[in-house]
Amino acid sequence: MSIFGSMKTAVSGMNAQANRLSTVSDNIANVNTTGYKAVSTSFSSLVLPSSSGNYNSGGVQTTVRQAVSQQGDISYTTSDYDLAISGDGFFIVQGADGIPVLTRAGDFTVNDEGNLVNSAGFTLMGYSYNSGSPAVVVNGFDGLVPVNVNQSGLTAIASTSGSFSGNLDSNAEVVTDPATLPSANGASASVTDDTKKMSLVGYDSLGATVQYDFYYTKTGETTDASGAVTGSTWEVAVYRNADAASTGTTSFPYSSDAVSVASLSFDANGNLTSQADTDIVDPKTGKTISMDYSGFNQLASDFAASGSANGQAASTVSGVKIAADGVVSASYSNGTTKPLYQIPLATVASPDKLTLESGNVYSANGQSGVTITGFPQANGLGSIQSGALESSNVDLAGELTEMIEAQRSYTANSKVFQTGSDIMDILVNLKR
Repeated sequence: MSIFGSMKTAVSGMNAQANRLSTVSDNIANVNTTGYKAVSTSFSSLVLPSSSGNYNSGGVQTTVRQAVSQQGDISYTTSDYDLAISGDGFFIVQGADGIPVLTRAGDFTVNDEGNLVNSAGFTLMGYSYNSGSPAVVVNGFDGLVPVNVNQSGLTAIASTSGSFSGNLDSNAEVVTDPATLPSANGASASVTDDTKKMSLVGYDSLGATVQYDFYYTKTGETTDASGAVTGSTWEVAVYRNADAASTGTTSFPYSSDAVSVASLSFDANGNLTSQADTDIVDPKTGKTISMDYSGFNQLASDFAASGSANGQAASTVSGVKIAADGVVSASYSNGTTKPLYQIPLATVASPDKLTLESGNVYSANGQSGVTITGFPQANGLGSIQSGALESSNVDLAGELTEMIEAQRSYTANSKVFQTGSDIMDILVNLKR
């Protein structure tokens, strides 16, 4: 056996244990780092060709492995902007260089611009609701913008859509006199047992409430040769409540024409077959509200209905909430909410092969696989917990044990090197 070879093998062993001690020191230093994933050192032998009478010592090499896919414990905090991922996935964040990277560190706070930034200075990215419900770009980061929670001042949203659902009584009498129909807006129009009234509140562009009165009247029936009813039609007349008559016993006549007169058709089984001219066109607000009556049926039961309209009165923001599916919503003082952003999560085929970069962030590479983006709680991705943080997955007791083992192994390798050095001294002294 070569004496120099044994000394080189001992040096290889000391270098390997030094690498092992480096990963241990990294883990211990980051034991309290949010979202930190432990690293470890694995060993593999280097064997040199040897003859039957001569052995050539090889050495050992190390490979650093990451436990990125191992979930850390989740601890709860008092800040709604602290976010933890329960399950698979990474937050998409952006540094000062503008390059999107991945992280599990969700200790976000609001910076001077209103953006959510974690302790390493990376900005949380999400999809905006400014153009409606966002769609995720599964194979890239296009469309992502900083999540900004600075929602100061008053906000008002005009109503653009509404709906009514319920039952229209099939036993109601057909109103045949056009003058008594609500759509005629005459003095003889009234709300009877055969004409029902409901009201709905909408909002104009300034957030002012606008109440609309809805009148439901049965206007026709079709029968077959035997006299059996095969279909029915109903009229839905809509007026501005503010224009109702202030004298008399009814709201008619209104001071302005109906803002909508819709027609509903039902079959012999009471199912809605068509709805026409359902839009409310309000000349005073300049807004159009698209109404949906598809939730109605016509059965032999009392009239019953419920309705709703979108929009929001002028109101201040009382807080911002982040849901498990990543939707960031503003809560207003009047009790309404408005979605602002949706936070996506990203994943790769082999998370443990991601490239670790400064700031506890990761980037994809050829070994990890390409980045796939999706929304939380979908396609195998985890959920987001607001008011919580994921702790590091470092086992401190295990790391201290590793440190002792590395120290002992390093000492043993140094003894091999020292022994080889003593043998060399003996060989050199043979000349004397």
